[in-house]
Amino acid sequence: MVGKIVAAQGIRGEVRVQAFTAAPDDFKKLSVFGNNIDASAFHFVRKVPNTNVIIARIDGITDRNAAETLRGTELFIMRDSLPAAQDGEYYQADLVGMTVVRDGEILGRVVCFQNFGAGDIMELDNGDMVSFRGATVDFDSNIIYTE
Repeated sequence: MVGKIVAAQGIRGEVRVQAFTAAPDDFKKLSVFGNNIDASAFHFVRKVPNTNVIIARIDGITDRNAAETLRGTELFIMRDSLPAAQDGEYYQADLVGMTVVRDGEILGRVVCFQNFGAGDIMELDNGDMVSFRGATVDFDSNIIYTE
């Protein structure tokens, strides 16, 4: 998931998209799709200055009422369109399913990541939430060691 439609913009059917990418301008070169939104129908219009919000146009959406029906739509890209991770980097999606260990004790398996503003948090299969800050990822053993 790279973004979410959060509101209609204006009266011509444009939408406001909260971008989850490193830079909102990344939407210029991404093939974005969502529920009932084909990748070829999604068009970057402009970035809202000093925010992580972009304005987009979607083919077939021509007025505010139609745009409002898209509120909450999650936007995705295909995994193979992502750039390769550099050494020491990884995508959070690659960590889902890994075992989390602290001081030799297994805490659980990662089911997803959350971020409420203070940093990334791993949500585990038992419902626990564990900070990712300071964690070490061992891909060979499929383990995340956390402090």
